[in-house]
Amino acid sequence: MKKLIFQMIALSFASSLTFAQADIAPAPKQKNNIAIVGGTIHIGNGKVIENGTIFFSEGKITMVKEGDAVPQDIAVYKATGKHIYPGFIAPANGLGLVDVESVRATRDISETGDINPHVRSIIAYNTDSKIIATIRSNGILLSQPTPQGGLISGTSSIVQLDAWNWEDAAYKLDMAVHFNWPTSKTRTSRRGGGASEEQQKERYQKQMAEMQSYLAQAQAYANLGNPQTFNARFDALKGLFNGTKKAMVNVNDQKDIIIAVKFFESFNIKPVLVGAQEASEITSFLKEHQIAVIMRESQALPNNEDDDIYLPYKNAKILHDAGVLVGMSIDGYWQQRNLPFMAGTAAAYGLTKEEALATITLNNAKILGIDAQTGSLEVGKDANIIISTGDALDMRTNNIETAFIQGRLINLDNLQKQLYKRYADKYGIKAD
Repeated sequence: MKKLIFQMIALSFASSLTFAQADIAPAPKQKNNIAIVGGTIHIGNGKVIENGTIFFSEGKITMVKEGDAVPQDIAVYKATGKHIYPGFIAPANGLGLVDVESVRATRDISETGDINPHVRSIIAYNTDSKIIATIRSNGILLSQPTPQGGLISGTSSIVQLDAWNWEDAAYKLDMAVHFNWPTSKTRTSRRGGGASEEQQKERYQKQMAEMQSYLAQAQAYANLGNPQTFNARFDALKGLFNGTKKAMVNVNDQKDIIIAVKFFESFNIKPVLVGAQEASEITSFLKEHQIAVIMRESQALPNNEDDDIYLPYKNAKILHDAGVLVGMSIDGYWQQRNLPFMAGTAAAYGLTKEEALATITLNNAKILGIDAQTGSLEVGKDANIIISTGDALDMRTNNIETAFIQGRLINLDNLQKQLYKRYADKYGIKAD
């Protein structure tokens, strides 16, 4: 009975979200030439232009320059005293795949079974999720909705966060296959029970053998060219062997990282590590093998009890100084709104502000293979741009007031802003 009541409450909550934000619609394509004038432009590649101007037309950046002179036939957005950034990119998360965790019908993030490379997260991506508007209003303009669970979770795509449906949202389709690497570390339960060390070792060996066999079969299938019998699972892995898809591997322990990298390299695949909590312990190995790392949130506890308590804050600096390409992400979906502040924490512990910015813009774009299109404010790239009245990496000053996705001026309203205004009006509070 209690379970039924809880489900009814959760469904009621989900229904209430359905009727909110009905006036927030995707923006039309850019029609007029636009210039953002007078702001501090953070290019995303380490360069900063004080009092600069960005021109963009038909969704593409056409000029970035110092000064504020613009032709008369261009629509002007004044940004004097404000900061202009590339739109933030959030990789490897559940945004748009989960709305209410307690309601099964709103969870499309995982499938049954351990091996599901053919599962495409883009098909389940919900552009009507009310969470997206909140994430977007904090500067995140691109995301990678990612399947979870099993050994091979599925295939992900990159989406832009202002769309009518998943086809509109698609920015780069089916660009990565996601793996959950088996851990070789055995753990003893403090409460007793659970699998014994022998059982854990046996399970690990079984999973490794399964992974080895499956990738070998998939490679043989890919080498056939046009197989007589179509296999959807093997077909989804073809891109790993011809370089059109990335292998993104969730792994944390340093021993497992080394094993995973060598395993994929045996198939001529260069993996991207996701999480990689102990990557800072083996930076020379990662540099030697040219392995990119997407860190999870910096505001977290260290992986081991005897680690430096501040190590998660310092990891980005350690990896960057070692020459490892490092990006940043946050697990979950609601939490994506804090992505710029995670980068800000990394800046407080060693990175410069521009290096920290790169971890959620250009570095992430490079890792995801979209740096020719976005990630920095450079000529020829998509006009994915945000304007903040203050430092966007600092939660005290972050205030994204304007944003463009592919040159389209998007609506930054969201349910939280609407609720704030509603009750501010009720109690006579000035709502900024």
